[in-house]
Amino acid sequence: MQQEIPVVVAEFKKNDPHVTTGWAFFDWANSAYSLVITVAIFPGYFLSMTNDSVTILGYRMSDSTLYAWSISLAYLIIAAVSPILSGIADYGGYKKAFLRFFTMLGALACMSLIFFTGMSTLWVGVTGFILATIGFAGGMVFYNAFLPIIATEDRYDALSAKGYSYGFIGSVILLVANLVVIMNFGWFGFPDGLRAVPTAFVMVGLWWIGFSQIPLKRLPADQHLHTDENLMKKGYQELRKAMRTLNTDFNAKAYLVSFFCFNAGVQAVLLLASTFAEKVLGFETTGLIGLILILQIVAIGGAYAASWLSKRKGNKFSLMSMLWVWTVVCVVGYFVKTGLDFYFLAAAVGVVMGGAQSLARATYAKFLPENTPDTASFFSFYDVMDKLSTVAGTFLFGIVEQLTGNMRYSVLSLSVFFVISIVVMLMVRVKRMETAPA
Repeated sequence: MQQEIPVVVAEFKKNDPHVTTGWAFFDWANSAYSLVITVAIFPGYFLSMTNDSVTILGYRMSDSTLYAWSISLAYLIIAAVSPILSGIADYGGYKKAFLRFFTMLGALACMSLIFFTGMSTLWVGVTGFILATIGFAGGMVFYNAFLPIIATEDRYDALSAKGYSYGFIGSVILLVANLVVIMNFGWFGFPDGLRAVPTAFVMVGLWWIGFSQIPLKRLPADQHLHTDENLMKKGYQELRKAMRTLNTDFNAKAYLVSFFCFNAGVQAVLLLASTFAEKVLGFETTGLIGLILILQIVAIGGAYAASWLSKRKGNKFSLMSMLWVWTVVCVVGYFVKTGLDFYFLAAAVGVVMGGAQSLARATYAKFLPENTPDTASFFSFYDVMDKLSTVAGTFLFGIVEQLTGNMRYSVLSLSVFFVISIVVMLMVRVKRMETAPA
């Protein structure tokens, strides 16, 4: 008979405002990377520092395709390693340790981008960007895994929305500071705005490390299991245990499939919209940053609106509504001709951006067995779907542009993901999810 795997669980008071607010501050800390680096500043800087066409390992591609595929590679790597690390985190008690490791990796790699100054240092730009993205993505599974530990189920939606809103607010503050430096480069001794851009990479890294200390101090301490057993093997067993549990729940599996599809589209839009705006519509960096600031402010309201709607109509209704909006965004994106059109489209994205992401995380938490200590292992499946879907979305975006030479077709192709997600979501039903008050 197989020996039961022991689990160390510390007594912990849920819904403690000191702890839940600290948890939300991790979004404040690391969202600066996802906004300032991957969305607002680095895409344009990368395209400015590279030739329109580059050759990597003998394969010729556009610089925007290289950028998209760099994101794909980063998320593919973390998708491969995070499940087993999650099992180790649950069995050995290393959730916070892994959260700290990936935070440091991401922040330091982000700061290393200051040494990316042109084609001669392209390897620095690509490697630093990939490692920073791994750090960002790797930390999220352990951060998300704390949600059911620190809060009761009735608080999931609101607390998840709080985290995303903190992320939006914090990243907007830092982006404004970066914009001041770039637009007023002479004040800071730079010859032009482009030379001032790398200061943002250092500022983001310091912001990331600094504010992450708040959740790292407030979240429950790791309860290490003192054992001579092989943690890698036990971590794998812990993962299999979670897999067997999920495998018996059709609705949980269907939800993960639906999430995979719509997250592929969402992440591709968020990560690559800047390259589309710059290459297709001719946006300047400062104009693009201003647009993104507006989008982030709208997204704060969108996250709370999604939480409010889920209380009235249920999570499924809220998600389905947002998926239809995302589908329309991709179709309309194909026809966008002017900067003004793009502003209106970005406003629509802002409304559903925060809502879709915060509600997706909170909804999955409701599929977990109640009072389970194996939150990292269960969230590793969500994390794998998150990362692999990001790979699928960014890879499809890049390959369509590579084959057609037209990024508009890349945007249109993403609508397929949302249509499939809607079809699958129609089959999802979970009582714990559908009993939101009317």
